[in-house]
Amino acid sequence: MKMKHTNTRLLCQVSAVAALLMSANAMADDAFSANSKWMTGDWGGERTKLIEQGIDIKADYVGEMGANLHGGYNDDKTGRYSDQFGLGVALDLQKLWGWDNTQAKIQLTNRNGQNISNDRVGDPRAGTLSSSQEVYGRGHMVRLTQLWIQHQFLDGKLDVKAGYFGEGEDFNTFPCEFQNLAFCGSQVGNWATNIWYNWPVMQAALRVKYNITPEFYAQIGAYNQNPSQTEHGNGFKLSGSGTKGTVIPVELVWSPKVNNLPGEYRVGYYKSTAPASDVREDVNGNDAATTGDAYRTHSSKHGYWFVAQQQLTSHNGDASRGLNIAANATFHDKDTNIVDNYQSLMFVYKGPFDARPKDDVGIGFARIHVNDDVKKNAELINADNGISDYNNPLYAPLRSTEYNYEINYGFHVTNWLTVRPNLQYITHPGGVDQVDNALVAGLKIQSVF
Repeated sequence: MKMKHTNTRLLCQVSAVAALLMSANAMADDAFSANSKWMTGDWGGERTKLIEQGIDIKADYVGEMGANLHGGYNDDKTGRYSDQFGLGVALDLQKLWGWDNTQAKIQLTNRNGQNISNDRVGDPRAGTLSSSQEVYGRGHMVRLTQLWIQHQFLDGKLDVKAGYFGEGEDFNTFPCEFQNLAFCGSQVGNWATNIWYNWPVMQAALRVKYNITPEFYAQIGAYNQNPSQTEHGNGFKLSGSGTKGTVIPVELVWSPKVNNLPGEYRVGYYKSTAPASDVREDVNGNDAATTGDAYRTHSSKHGYWFVAQQQLTSHNGDASRGLNIAANATFHDKDTNIVDNYQSLMFVYKGPFDARPKDDVGIGFARIHVNDDVKKNAELINADNGISDYNNPLYAPLRSTEYNYEINYGFHVTNWLTVRPNLQYITHPGGVDQVDNALVAGLKIQSVF
């Protein structure tokens, strides 16, 4: 009996020492260690100490390459590269200064490069509706993307966030596990013309959320609609000069467990209070392209959305692996918006192989439909100009529906590096039937410093 107690104590002591060693190693991951969460490592444990004190430094990089392999508007094969650097800090102000239930964040972004979609895949006169390199856009410049403070009231039920940030951080949110823009991030911002600005553009904003149950909440926001903040050189603009109105989104979010697997379902509506031009009619309700009169101005524009994400299976009982399905749909004001509806469906299998349990494979399908009045307006412009030849530089291309497809494989090289080769197929780029369907090879690199 005494020997049994001695062995038990010895086992406990060995286990405790092993746990301490594992903890020490986890805190002291070296730079470029495959097990580290960060490429630069834990800085000898200092980074973990900073987090424990309430300071979480954020640094990341996304790079995307696109090459037109076949088809498109210009079949002169070439490759384009675009990227984004991010640097910021998330602050737990309760740990730092004793401000209960209060957080803050500051984030800078810097984008660079070129996009294969602009002149190779799409007709430059019409462009493409989506983009084969989602990280491209909003100028080659440094932007202040986030500057906000957040506080929880009423035992966490009421959550208020104020400062400078974008709608897509809280409303119509969606992950970015694909390279094609039609499958990445908040989709409302991609199709709500000139009012909803996605990352990395910020706006003066207020968001109020109320947790009705642990699985269900409602939220409403108010975002300054200021087109001048998208302009080059205005990445740090905090003044309200140039304001046109306010974007007001409302949303209900349900996060249930189905067969003990997580899901999230969102339904929302947005309204912009800024004046918006009609896409076809003039001030008298006639065709502006024919009369030459100014386009009618509407007092607002609106739309709504639906997002569903659900894990369907686990892998041999491991919930971190398995099949996930996601769907997006947005619908927009037909009087004022170029795109009147969009839908997508995606499947992602995480951990497909036992030898690669952190990898993932994805496939996505998207449909983007151009408002029929936009197409009719272009027809009237061409008729008024006496142009019917598509090859005439002054011809206004007729746009209808663009379809995007992507298949990808995410190599989880380390905990801080994912490399995602992909193939994309774009049918009727820009919704223009005369443009050949395009095959694009892509490569997405995601790293956390």
